[in-house]
Amino acid sequence: MNVINKLSTFIFISLLFFACETDEDKLYNLDYISAPGNISAVFDVTQDNTGLVSITPNADGAQQFIVDFGDSSETEESTVGETIEHIYSEGVYDVTIQAVGLTGLTTKYTQELNVSFKAPENVEVSIVNDEVNPKIVSVTATGDFATVFEVYFGDVENEEATLALPEETVTHTYENTGDYEITVIAKSAGAATTTYTEIINVPEATDPVSLPIDFESFTINYAFTDFGNVGSSVVDNPDASGINTSDKVALSAKPSGAETWGGTYLTLGSTIDFSTNTTFKVKVWSPKADAVVKLKVENLNDGNIAHEVDATTTLSEEWEELSFDFSGIDTNNEYQKVVLFFDFGNTGDDSNYYFDDVKLTAAQIPTYSIFQDLEGIAPEFTVFGNIAGIEVVSNPDATGENTTSAVAQFTKTSGAETWAGAYFEVSSALDFDTYSSISVKTWSPKSGITVKVKLENSDASVTYEVDATTTVANAWEELVYDFSSADAADYVRVVIFFDFGNSGDGSVFYFDEFALANEEGSVAPLAVEDFEGTAPAFTDFGSATTTVISNPDASGVNTSAYVAQQTKASGAETWAGTWFDTGAALDFSTYTKVSLKVWSPKSGITVKFKVENRDDGNISYEVDATTSVANAWEELSFDFSEIDTSSDYHNVVVFFDFGNAGDDSVYYFDDIELTN
Repeated sequence: MNVINKLSTFIFISLLFFACETDEDKLYNLDYISAPGNISAVFDVTQDNTGLVSITPNADGAQQFIVDFGDSSETEESTVGETIEHIYSEGVYDVTIQAVGLTGLTTKYTQELNVSFKAPENVEVSIVNDEVNPKIVSVTATGDFATVFEVYFGDVENEEATLALPEETVTHTYENTGDYEITVIAKSAGAATTTYTEIINVPEATDPVSLPIDFESFTINYAFTDFGNVGSSVVDNPDASGINTSDKVALSAKPSGAETWGGTYLTLGSTIDFSTNTTFKVKVWSPKADAVVKLKVENLNDGNIAHEVDATTTLSEEWEELSFDFSGIDTNNEYQKVVLFFDFGNTGDDSNYYFDDVKLTAAQIPTYSIFQDLEGIAPEFTVFGNIAGIEVVSNPDATGENTTSAVAQFTKTSGAETWAGAYFEVSSALDFDTYSSISVKTWSPKSGITVKVKLENSDASVTYEVDATTTVANAWEELVYDFSSADAADYVRVVIFFDFGNSGDGSVFYFDEFALANEEGSVAPLAVEDFEGTAPAFTDFGSATTTVISNPDASGVNTSAYVAQQTKASGAETWAGTWFDTGAALDFSTYTKVSLKVWSPKSGITVKFKVENRDDGNISYEVDATTSVANAWEELSFDFSEIDTSSDYHNVVVFFDFGNAGDDSVYYFDDIELTN
């Protein structure tokens, strides 16, 4: 019986088992099981001139493997984790491995294998530190007559070799910095080997700390200065959940007997700019609620020049974001140290505290924070009281207060209950610490009706409802609901009722853009990069060249000292440009636009602004704008209101004269800001 028939029998028996053990609704749906992926194999050769090669296949989702040795011999089958041995004559072979999945779907993988009895010659080895994390080192080797390579990274005793084929790259992550001797042994099927050694340096992190601080960089030196018997370090996030799923955070351990004033500080690479933003925000994790967290800033050389603000934790064993209002600080002084004290005023009791994402933000908050606009994936609506199902439809009256594309249609069927309505749930609790109201845009065929909005926690044990009345018919209007008196709770369910108190008469209503709101206040722009401090590390592409220089035309809308210069050389690609990492994720939950000051030698050219995820460039969003003046500064605005805010964007990409090849033109840009 071949492997496919064996697998078919296994599937048949498995399905009988599932049918006996589960009801029909819980049967496994094999249609969703894909073919095996990530196929690879570990090859090794015996150095005794026998030509004996061992092959250990691997694959995600594989049940069995079929190996074709590439020398016209019969194929062999193996199970997951099993090693197959085969004797080869001297030569070059294409080894094909077929991975077979649970449903019989297969995926093939072919690897060239060079079997030689000669000693390897002309061995060349490439050893490279990763650009993002220098502790990750990659090794790639080639050589004439080499079948496999043994790689030893030199950081542990009795190290087992990592096996690699010619031109295959293997990686290793070092725990500590320092010098390490990497040894690469080239092996053929003969007894002789060729050995290569090289000393590799894993460097210390030396880049300065700057705001915002997210502890994710491998090159920034997060050099904590602890006092009062507190100990601080960067560690893996112990509770990657809720509002903080990042990989790295800071730990501040306050052991038993630590001073009431024990804490830690970080020294920044430059002074803190309080001219625009005056509110610190810090994500903290505390083992207890009601602990005082003090945030203090100090002058670099004189600790008496300082300003401090207290906040209190409200949660235990859960991440929360604390705000510290520094609007009263004396901006005539300079501050360069950020100091944090946990459970200030109490001696240490062996508690561990964690903090992350230290940032300086605008003092005022946005008037609106939309949490459901129906433009992306529609929420799951639940209806009650005999109304028709909620449908997301094209806006039937894209005028006045609401010109968006998609809205929700609410049909109150004839005879529907007076209390009929619908609800949906949000992914995280609504923020009534920051906001006091909810607004929603509505369209009604009649004025003077009651539109009720009700909020509930997850089990509906805490609820609060507010009524509003429509004032126009057959037009959009925005209704605002005051929830400032609502009981404190995690409200995650939003309920809406149209024409509350009256039975359904077949009327059709529409609603859109649920938002958290405040009566007053507007959001200040959030500076991303102004090129006045340490220049970012530009990565140019397509033959563009970017650097920071003195402003060549300090006039009009831009009189700052430094700007970025981008030269698009003659023949540069149509898509040439540059990118840099902003350090912290861009806040597209609060802000919807990006502003950029540009100087171009010609008007009417396309400037493309793109943002990307740090780890996956396929997660990106880009917007175009067009210059309207030549040889003068102007401010361009890029609308990012449609961006997917469920992803993080750290990288900023700028292209000038997009779509046209380079002609030696020189462009300048400055003052990247998030705005609304």
